[in-house]
Amino acid sequence: MSENSKTNNAVTTTDALNAKLWSVCDTFRNTIDSSQYKDYILAFLFHKYISDIYESKVEEYNRKYKGDKERIKRRLEREPFVLNDRCTFNYIFKNRNKDNIGTIINEVFHNVEELNKSKLHNVFRNVDFNSEAILGKPKSKNDLLRHLINDFKDINLKQFLGKADIVGSSYLYLIKNFAADAGKKGGEFFTPPEVSELLAKIIEPKEGDKIYDPTCGSGSLLIKARLEIKGSNFSLYGQEVNGGTWALAKMNMFLHGIEQSYIEWGDTIRSPQFLRKNSNSIMKFNKVIANPPFSKKKWGYESIQNDTYNRFHRGVPPKSKGDWAFISHMIESLLPEGTAGVVVPHGVLFRGGAEGRIREKLIEENMVHAVISLPSNLFFGTSIPAALLIFQKNKKKKNILFIDASREFEEGKTQNKLRPEDVKKIIEAYRKRKNVDKYTHLASLKEVKENEYNLNIPRYVDTFEEEEEIDIKAVQKEIEGLEKELTVVRKKMSKYLKELM
Repeated sequence: MSENSKTNNAVTTTDALNAKLWSVCDTFRNTIDSSQYKDYILAFLFHKYISDIYESKVEEYNRKYKGDKERIKRRLEREPFVLNDRCTFNYIFKNRNKDNIGTIINEVFHNVEELNKSKLHNVFRNVDFNSEAILGKPKSKNDLLRHLINDFKDINLKQFLGKADIVGSSYLYLIKNFAADAGKKGGEFFTPPEVSELLAKIIEPKEGDKIYDPTCGSGSLLIKARLEIKGSNFSLYGQEVNGGTWALAKMNMFLHGIEQSYIEWGDTIRSPQFLRKNSNSIMKFNKVIANPPFSKKKWGYESIQNDTYNRFHRGVPPKSKGDWAFISHMIESLLPEGTAGVVVPHGVLFRGGAEGRIREKLIEENMVHAVISLPSNLFFGTSIPAALLIFQKNKKKKNILFIDASREFEEGKTQNKLRPEDVKKIIEAYRKRKNVDKYTHLASLKEVKENEYNLNIPRYVDTFEEEEEIDIKAVQKEIEGLEKELTVVRKKMSKYLKELM
């Protein structure tokens, strides 16, 4: 029996919770752009979850310790999040009709941050519930907030205590829908789940791995990688330049019950946050994955000419395109035997100049492991096709696998999608590393060098479909037959027309 068929209760199943949360957004629709109101909805969901869990624990310890306040207090201080009565959702609900409700919510969220500084410092920085610029004038603003509070009052998250995966899944569901609504901006904070799953399976994370995403967005790639690991011995690291999106990633980790995560805010190229202690070098990881911004123009060219961390020793990428800056950072972040997987636009595979020189050196170092072409229109905000570049350090066999997976997908009205069978086929081809007609080609480094270090997939995987040979004599005979039939029809028509005159 599936999770969604276990109960008819309106808000105890994953699908029902998703539907309820998505309906909450009606409060803001046609009033505020989704790229803005998403922060209010997601922050409220996160606060409601930790608040409901806190209140559930208060009830449990009151029963267990028979009202002994000191014992209850000590026990509550050992919970993942520390709250008090003025930090809860119920406190917000009791004050919902006050004219300064926006200020009250801001104070509640600030107090939550203060009580949990090591975990939640600045996590609500991007939401101001008293903002007239976003929420409107006082009466309209207060009406919006009361609707939001009343909607969340109906959502009981206490029942999901110990089931963070359900609330976490709903959080991802909302982010995905917000990304779809936001169009081009959506691609800045969310990678389609099928692509995230594919990349996570390809890098094959395992117990004990440290996994890093230097452009982590809302954290979906890291979470998909975590889901590939059966046990709890792992750690996730992410850096995100956008403060609001960084906050989403922090909340995302906690809602998925992932304590061993480290999400930092800042520009990865200009100011990498994960550094080795007492050393002027960046941290190293077993697996590195990313979906960086495509061909970013202002990526930090001027600030890395003398890079302190020696990340660009193979060459400095061009000022107008930052793709290889992110890739270079990723490769330098790998431990020996480490694997990196990155989403790139196709130009990365064949452009010349500085990019070509960096690509040539990596091929000569035998670090390029696979190139996988994806269908067009998979990503939010862009219809261009993308590819996956997979790198491995200390690779033994001197070859590169090319996979053309660009023609197999589910076509959508606004966005295409990889089906489960498409993902499975790519994974199987990646692991087998065999030649498959019109789908894969295992090229030697010699062959790639002969192609002037160009990694453009059509050079290696021939997808040309030969047209069926035409039997000229048969076609001529068919034409002659049709002409005879046409002559008969014309004679009949002429006869009918004469009789009518």
